[in-house]
Amino acid sequence: MNHPLSLYNTLTRTKEKFEPLQSPFVGLYVCGPTVYGDAHLGHARPYITFDVMRRYLHHLGYKVRYVRNITDVGHLQNDADHGEDKIQKLAKAAQLEPMEVVEKYTNSFHRDMERLNVPPPDIEPRASGHIIEQIEMIQEILANGLAYEANGSVYFDVPAYNKDHRYGKLSGRVIEDLLANTRELEGQEEKRSPLDFALWKKASASHIMRWPSPWSDGFPGWHLECSAMSRKYLGQQFDIHGGGLDLMFPHHECEIAQSQASHNHSDAARFWVHNNLITINGKKMGKSLGNFITLGEFFTGSHEVLQQAYSPMTVRFFILQAHYRSTLDFSNEGLQAARKGYLKVMNGLKILNQLQYPAGAEAVDPKAEDEIRKLTSDLFVPLNDDLNTAKAIANLFNLLKKVNSMHTGGFKLETISQETFEQMSAAYRTLVTDVLGLKEEQTASAPALLEVVLGFYKEAKENKDYAKVDAIRAQLKGQGIVIKDMKTGIDWAYEE
Repeated sequence: MNHPLSLYNTLTRTKEKFEPLQSPFVGLYVCGPTVYGDAHLGHARPYITFDVMRRYLHHLGYKVRYVRNITDVGHLQNDADHGEDKIQKLAKAAQLEPMEVVEKYTNSFHRDMERLNVPPPDIEPRASGHIIEQIEMIQEILANGLAYEANGSVYFDVPAYNKDHRYGKLSGRVIEDLLANTRELEGQEEKRSPLDFALWKKASASHIMRWPSPWSDGFPGWHLECSAMSRKYLGQQFDIHGGGLDLMFPHHECEIAQSQASHNHSDAARFWVHNNLITINGKKMGKSLGNFITLGEFFTGSHEVLQQAYSPMTVRFFILQAHYRSTLDFSNEGLQAARKGYLKVMNGLKILNQLQYPAGAEAVDPKAEDEIRKLTSDLFVPLNDDLNTAKAIANLFNLLKKVNSMHTGGFKLETISQETFEQMSAAYRTLVTDVLGLKEEQTASAPALLEVVLGFYKEAKENKDYAKVDAIRAQLKGQGIVIKDMKTGIDWAYEE
């Protein structure tokens, strides 16, 4: 297979042509959530981004194995090697078993992803279900002389690794600068270097989540799980590792070091792809900063900074309107504009489902034909350039202008061939539904009910019952539906 797709590789700081290790198969691993709270807007961005990546790879004909983990152990406060496990801390406060917390928020996460039309991955492994694999990886790293045991804990030896490899190559960090800017932390005295990170932590007497190991009863380090699980399901080397930019250091940097240290292989993933952050008032949105808005709050409008509720497809469109590597700042104005954009796209889909190519048309205009063909071919071009959904949506709107003109009669369908019309319609539908993952938010019965209401509206017009006409218009407008009186008859559209 030969496709023109290029992706920005954080590891090389360049866009590179994407060529899988074993075409047509593609291995894709994305860091999943730590399930100790409801998902927020910042969580939605990576999972929508890599959902579109997966969808587009499928569109290109690749067979994708998509692995996205659930972190249910080992992620300590402040993303460090000390402090309490985030899940355990919440479990103690709520007087619950840690796995009750895990199930509650894993289920909540799945519900939110379903609303956003993000299908589940092919494999969704949990860290707590892969303790054996993580212990095996630690033993390999120890055998290669790149880790050491201290008082029942095991630490990765960063200076030793850096002698033959380059710790910091993903994030651009220089080990000497890191050492110069690192201070000793309380409880970290057993480390040989402040840069060393935990592969296994001995559990304190009060630590609930613990497993037996050759070194102590304890738990794996946060960074280790992704290295062990990606190797188990995708092999020692695979195609794409994705995640948020905030995971690049130290999480992904440590993943690279662990994988290389365990099997003396090159980097685990050939492409490291990172989405940028969602900000609020210029600051990263996140649980640690307390400035997050959960997806549930977006869908209900219950957060104090929200001017209204925003539907799942509005949130999805809002995220896709920006290129995944650019920052995206939350604002009510931005979400309201996204809602209008989403409805325009859905109206275009509705029009295409209604348009019928005139029988016996023979008045093809070469200029019109070339124009529609170019607008159609332009739809997917930006996606080949590092998955540029923002530009793809802009091109979609360019084509949508012509679709609207076809609907109103300004652009005559007979000036293009039936083949071109069908290609245009198919490309529009494919981009909107199959690749961007946008879907109709109305219930299945809504169109049929609308037809009934429009029948009453038509009858009222014919009887010159203008009070009833105005009342029906007003009622539908309150539901976001606009009635259109056209030469060809009565139609409706979503209010933009």
